[in-house]
Amino acid sequence: MSQITHSYPDWARRLIRCTVAFIAVAAAGVAAAQTGTASPTADSVEFNDSHFHLTNYVQEGLDIHKFLEIMGPRVGRVALFGIPLQQEWSYANSGNYAPTYYLQSDAPLYYYSFTDAVIATEYRSLTKAEQARFDPMITGFNPADMYAVAHIKRVLRTFPGVFEGIGEFSIHKEFVSSKVAGEVASLTNPALDSILAFAGEAGMVVILHNDIDMPFAKPGIEPVYITQIKALLRRHANTTIIWAHTGLGRVVHPTQPNDAGAPAQRAPYHRDILRGILEDPALKNVYFDLSWDEVAKYILSSPQSLDSTAALINAFPDRFLFGTDEVAPPDRASYTKVFVMYGPLWARLTPEASRKVRKENFVRLFDAARVGVRAWEKANLKQPPPAKGAGKSSQ
Repeated sequence: MSQITHSYPDWARRLIRCTVAFIAVAAAGVAAAQTGTASPTADSVEFNDSHFHLTNYVQEGLDIHKFLEIMGPRVGRVALFGIPLQQEWSYANSGNYAPTYYLQSDAPLYYYSFTDAVIATEYRSLTKAEQARFDPMITGFNPADMYAVAHIKRVLRTFPGVFEGIGEFSIHKEFVSSKVAGEVASLTNPALDSILAFAGEAGMVVILHNDIDMPFAKPGIEPVYITQIKALLRRHANTTIIWAHTGLGRVVHPTQPNDAGAPAQRAPYHRDILRGILEDPALKNVYFDLSWDEVAKYILSSPQSLDSTAALINAFPDRFLFGTDEVAPPDRASYTKVFVMYGPLWARLTPEASRKVRKENFVRLFDAARVGVRAWEKANLKQPPPAKGAGKSSQ
């Protein structure tokens, strides 16, 4: 460039340099938009994600900078967590085949506490502006262990200013609970009560996975866990709890109007159970996330299911959040597929309800958690002692 502009007058050389610089900045902006690193705007954001796993069941996953590219400007904020369980690779069970998912092996699952350090390290590698798009969660604890609260406090102490909640963690989960090594978690275990009580004290959001019923339950019978979980939720009325997947799973399906049994004997329909919780003033701390493609299949199964789900959400628009429940997706299409699947539901919601479920409820709950947890840290975590000799003038 210096050789090309050498023969030009000063004003022309300055003009050329400014033009080149402008083109470079514009090109960088186009490239950022194409790769997804462009900052989202109020108009570009389609959803915030209340349920995302950066890593999988063998603790492998995405670099968070790559995930930012996948998010692009369509996604505003993401509740960020790993998976608290590690699938064991038992040679006696699967030989040279290395399982990466809990359905690929009969070997046990075990709690993997280092996942919290991984999430914190990934988060801290971001700029402040990038960090603002993530809401990290603590997951690496055993909910059947009375020491679980000590782990949560230890994580907050080690990584202050990072985490805002706990979860997703599971109590009763089809095909998972029976594989976990050690004591099986339960809704009546005092360890779980201590976890939820501390979350309320610290202002943390809780994302709890608990199936509403056992797998392959017989129709016409009340879901086996509904009484226990409602009692648990009532015991922790000061804790913000998001019930993941509305209690459903792969084979834990919602009871439907065509289920067997006379009307007087038939179990309550799933949507009626949700409505009962939503109408109960003692359970106003309970929210539901519409995450996982397995849940979407129930909602999308018929026009009647879509209409009844939309009617429930339209009646209680402040109590539902959207989440993908994607696990280390390789690309943008994989990451956004669940959001796209829910298109027919978005079309049936009022504009206000759609906006709240897709975006605003997330911001309200997680903004409150940011403030609450930071205040708890300031009040309860000891500040590091001053360095030796600090404050003394050098001789």
